[in-house]
Amino acid sequence: MSFLQPLMLAALPLISLPIIIHLINQRRYQTMQWAAMMFLLAANRMSRGYAKLRQWLILLFRTLVIAGLVFAISRPLASGWLGLAAGGRADTTIILLDRSPSMQQQGAGGVVSKLATGRQQLVQALMTLGSSRWVLIESTTNVPTELKSPDALLNLPSAEPTSTAADLPAMLQAARDYIEANQTGRTEVWICSDLRENDWNAKSGRWRPLRDDFLQFTQGVRFHLLAYSQAAPDNIAIRVTEVKRQTTSDGAELLVSLAMTRQTDTDDVVSVPIEFEIEGARSVLNVEMAGPTYELKDHRIGLEREDEIGWGRVSIPADANSADNAFYFAFSKPTSRQTIIVAEDPTAIRPLQLAAGISPDPSLEHGAEVLTSEQLATVEWEKIALVLWQDSLPEGGDAKLVQTFIDRGGQIVFFPPKAISRSRSPSGTSTPDAAASAGPGWRTGPTFAGMSWQGWAETDDELTVETWRGDQDLLANTLSGASLPVGQLKIRRHCELNGEATVLAALNGGDPLLTRITTDQGGIYFCTTTPAANDSSLATDGVVLYVAVQRALATGVETLGDTQQLVAGKAQELIDPWERLAGAEEALSTDYAYHSGVFSFDERILAVNRPAAEDLAKPLEDERVAELFQGLDFVRVDDRAGNIDSLIQEIWRLFLATMMVCMVVEAALCLPKLRPAEGASA
Repeated sequence: MSFLQPLMLAALPLISLPIIIHLINQRRYQTMQWAAMMFLLAANRMSRGYAKLRQWLILLFRTLVIAGLVFAISRPLASGWLGLAAGGRADTTIILLDRSPSMQQQGAGGVVSKLATGRQQLVQALMTLGSSRWVLIESTTNVPTELKSPDALLNLPSAEPTSTAADLPAMLQAARDYIEANQTGRTEVWICSDLRENDWNAKSGRWRPLRDDFLQFTQGVRFHLLAYSQAAPDNIAIRVTEVKRQTTSDGAELLVSLAMTRQTDTDDVVSVPIEFEIEGARSVLNVEMAGPTYELKDHRIGLEREDEIGWGRVSIPADANSADNAFYFAFSKPTSRQTIIVAEDPTAIRPLQLAAGISPDPSLEHGAEVLTSEQLATVEWEKIALVLWQDSLPEGGDAKLVQTFIDRGGQIVFFPPKAISRSRSPSGTSTPDAAASAGPGWRTGPTFAGMSWQGWAETDDELTVETWRGDQDLLANTLSGASLPVGQLKIRRHCELNGEATVLAALNGGDPLLTRITTDQGGIYFCTTTPAANDSSLATDGVVLYVAVQRALATGVETLGDTQQLVAGKAQELIDPWERLAGAEEALSTDYAYHSGVFSFDERILAVNRPAAEDLAKPLEDERVAELFQGLDFVRVDDRAGNIDSLIQEIWRLFLATMMVCMVVEAALCLPKLRPAEGASA
């Protein structure tokens, strides 16, 4: 049990008042021996036991009356939040609200989502507990916003559901910065989330520094996790994987490929009607889905020859989560997929040319041109989708050209050069060294996006890939669930890499093979070996290299032309005068970037959808959550969507009722014993 006014418990010693008064009254009278009374006392000894018991009961109920009063004015709480308000009212309460698509999952047989339930529970709890200041950090912008009161969460647009993924480490970093900048005093941090792995990113290196920073705050920071981790095995998510427009003898047609997924281990067959909508024209296709995945390849939809650009949507009937029941797409004439290769090693150039230049679809035009860094100024960057760079990292004007290309949405993969340039500190002289990593007194050569090559590491035995990310990015599993043969690669030598990046594949021994830099637009990858035969088997076991290059190329080409597929949260340009053609009507124009839909401006069409990781997001294990908050003042409560029972209940009325009952019983015990009337028969 916990209390909203724990200081009032200091009055508990007052329960000794009846005992003290009793002892004082005992000392007011002096005992004198009187012969006549001795006979009366002897006659009354038979009933003395009952009299003493009654006196003790009267004393007990008097103390209970005072104890009940003290507990009632201390405002005790119930419903399982042990120690919730211990320490008194908070100076600042920070709310971290997960608005990701998975939070729109509804409870069994209900119509209320996890997010709606969590907001209601937060309002009830925080209104009861009170605070001097309330601050909201929601999962789209991670910007602290002060609230007048907790009930603002119920009608605040920035607390409504979105199509963007959450980044819990970034949200906690924003909370940490707010606490430090505003000297918040005693602080409560409330996290409302469904604990999905992709939103929490538990493997990120940001968690440990965050935990250490919170432990250093002297004013005290307490964390409350309101968790909605229940999965929905029957929920089905649909996603368009590819859209192609091609000309036919009768006009044109659209080839739509899609995938459906569900979190289930059974092979139960489910009939799913899929609705295709092309700018208002609808058609339905019934399919049979068995197991956790289903793929539909190149479903044909007829178009008029003049329909060179447009948009569409695929959808399925409503289920447990409405956020993943539809997917939007845009189409236009195929865009040429152009790649430029900047490489110094002739043995690495040919595999890269083949991987980028061979089209998986004859209807798509591919091209791969080999250039030197001196020729970059002549490149028509607005037509380039991918850059494969096997040379020293770009510097000066070259770096500006490459960075502009990335900011536009282009993709680049860096491979290490044959020689790693290193130089002495300013007092020393420059020298290249291709065999050893940088030692004391040395600094590495060029740096790009915070990364630099350190030097080649060679081993007597071939290394293999020990772990890789099969759930997303360049090395993700195929739509059928089969993994790429990444584990069959042989790495004969690799280059050490310096800087912070997300590891997509790691060698046995822990060194990274493929990493990605976090960017607002575009993609920056670093591969620590090359396709040259003396470096790796990337060329001879070419499946992994080909698939990775084609995936990067497909992502890069999406930024070219008049249509584009974007992930919600990454379309920052979607503000006025962009017009919404389809999607969530309740979304504000300033928030288009965070919602699924189709938007147009000046003959350009953008389709925005939820991240792919949201379709099969699994909750973190309880043990892993406890590890993330290890050492912090942390309380967790598990709730469910649609729950209407308050998480926090004041039970002071129970103590008042108990006090009144005790008063009645005490009064009854104090009544004098009834005596028979005179003259009554025995």
